[in-house]
Amino acid sequence: MSVTHTRKGLPGLPMRPRMIRGEGCLEGLAGAVAELGASKVLLVTDQGIVKAGHVDQVLRMLGDVGISVTIFDGVLENPTTSEVVDCAAAARSARVEAIIGLGGGSALDTAKGGNLILTNGGEIKDYRGYGKASKPLLPLIAIPTTAGTGSECQSYALITDQETHAKMACGDSKAIPAAAFLDPILTLTQPPYVSACTGMDALAHALETAVTLKRNPVSWGFSVAAFKLCMENLPAVLLEPGNVRARSAMQLAAAYSGLAIENSMLGSAHSAANPLTAHFGVTHGHAVSAVLPSIIEYNSESPEVSHLYTRLMVESGLSEEISSTDVVVRELVLRVRGLLKSTGLAMSLDNLGIPRKAIPALAREASEQWTARFNPRAMTVCDFEAIYLRSF
Repeated sequence: MSVTHTRKGLPGLPMRPRMIRGEGCLEGLAGAVAELGASKVLLVTDQGIVKAGHVDQVLRMLGDVGISVTIFDGVLENPTTSEVVDCAAAARSARVEAIIGLGGGSALDTAKGGNLILTNGGEIKDYRGYGKASKPLLPLIAIPTTAGTGSECQSYALITDQETHAKMACGDSKAIPAAAFLDPILTLTQPPYVSACTGMDALAHALETAVTLKRNPVSWGFSVAAFKLCMENLPAVLLEPGNVRARSAMQLAAAYSGLAIENSMLGSAHSAANPLTAHFGVTHGHAVSAVLPSIIEYNSESPEVSHLYTRLMVESGLSEEISSTDVVVRELVLRVRGLLKSTGLAMSLDNLGIPRKAIPALAREASEQWTARFNPRAMTVCDFEAIYLRSF
């Protein structure tokens, strides 16, 4: 029996996953799979999650109620077309009826990408863009073990072309997870570096979605909520890794940021970060962090965007409404730089091993990234070169 996922969203708004959150909420996983009518599932994850013991936990839960689980643990950071093909092959061989993504954004994106070509055929590049799938997908349950990408609340999968190293955004409303389990206990196994990178990624998502050209009242609400949660709770996660309350709040921040992206898209910080990851192996969240303050400063040269940043700070309770926009934007940049410093992440591109001679090629590629189209201020290749130079 093949189980398909055909939920409807609100008119004019993207579909959203059913979110189950709270300490220990993963215990409800078997019930959620049963509700989908699936008796055979594919578990998409990576070796780190296996070693952390989370896969054994899922196997126990589902095995106790007779649900058969096939494991695909070949997910790599920044998943490529190759992993997506292997994921789909594993699902096809086991004739699964649902898919579970367990891990960070890479695992969830691999699960979505594999689902697309499993159910609709072809290659993942055929789905670059949005709405290219003509047939229903298998239902997907997302279980994030990090608090950063918000992929559990998005219809997009980011997959790297193995040959060109370009990141492809492959989106479809049918790829939205049926359910997302936000259990903060799962994030306790993260190394400090991962907590820092994913937390800064969630913050960057909140800041970028708040000002993109596609921003709207729905995305704005999620952006503000995510920004406030990040600013209040990321420092606690960094100082007290065992703080479950703060970790739960960061999971919610990441999910809200994901919903903001779904409604608003991203901007030039991600456009500038992607080439750093593709060519120099800089972890995504780290790469975004390195350029984020400079992008905020660049965007704030527009009075309209400066006003938006001010509204974000005021509505988040981080600034007084009577303050001038110039003062508030400077305060925003200082807060972002201060938070970045507290993470211990390298704050300049030279510390990340990026040679200055690479700037022209990086800038050219950044200008061609899809998210640059949604940045509130247009950016030329020269503008990206300036951003990279300011980030040294």
